[in-house]
Amino acid sequence: MSSSPSDAFEGARPAVEQSVREVSVGRVDDFQENAVVQLTVGQRLIALYRLGGEEFFATDDICTHGQAFLSDGWITDECTIECPLHGGCFDIRTGKAVEPPAEIDIRTFPVRVRDGEVLLALDEE
Repeated sequence: MSSSPSDAFEGARPAVEQSVREVSVGRVDDFQENAVVQLTVGQRLIALYRLGGEEFFATDDICTHGQAFLSDGWITDECTIECPLHGGCFDIRTGKAVEPPAEIDIRTFPVRVRDGEVLLALDEE
């Protein structure tokens, strides 16, 4: 059995085999700690979060409630992102909507660091 980029992320293998690609989005030092930035990867807007050290997470950047950019929001102490429009919150690790008015979860994407390079895994579109 050959390995694929999706094998690199424990627990990230989709139920239906899909083509996954890793995209380099920068170096660790390119991103501030405890901050979120917006990235455009292909046609997709991604919110990339750097917590401490080499701990990174990524989600869709559009709030499912108010069509605002989550990357314009605030990271809380509870590892959530607060939407700047109506204050709904999402867990940045799981994408789960945890504070109203947000009710619909956001999509998450695996991120890993290899040799100082930040790699984002995306399904081929």
